[in-house]
Amino acid sequence: MKYIAVFILSLIFWMLITFRFTVPNVITGSVASLLCAGIFGRYYFHNVYKFLQPKRWFWLVVYLIMFIWECIKANFDVAYRVLHPRMPIKPGIVKVRTSLKSEFAKTILANSITMTPGTITVDIIDSDFYIHWIYVSSEDPSVYTGKILGRFEKFIKRFAE
Repeated sequence: MKYIAVFILSLIFWMLITFRFTVPNVITGSVASLLCAGIFGRYYFHNVYKFLQPKRWFWLVVYLIMFIWECIKANFDVAYRVLHPRMPIKPGIVKVRTSLKSEFAKTILANSITMTPGTITVDIIDSDFYIHWIYVSSEDPSVYTGKILGRFEKFIKRFAE
């Protein structure tokens, strides 16, 4: 079952990269995906049945839409701070604690934070994330945890754990 999951993901990835739905392209993608599944299948997906649940795919799509929206907002915020004559920044490193349990979910969260302009995940120790933030708006941990993790964590729980 692990091999099938890797094959399907590889083929989807191939089709998204090439974006040509011709017979030779599908055959080439299938052969490449079979090779990937044969070589790497045993290393991935400890619980394949989670991968096959449609509700997880739904929440992944919802998360991607929300992530794109948050990135757009963060881009405007960083552009405002850079273009403002007084450059209103208050950088700092904050420690936030996540309730995510799986390493996969924590990795998705760390990457989402880093890909959002204005924040960078510096380190992860157990459930604590150390985040460099361009504008630390509060000294209260619950406030800045909500601002940084709140928008991502609840959706990641629904599809990655």
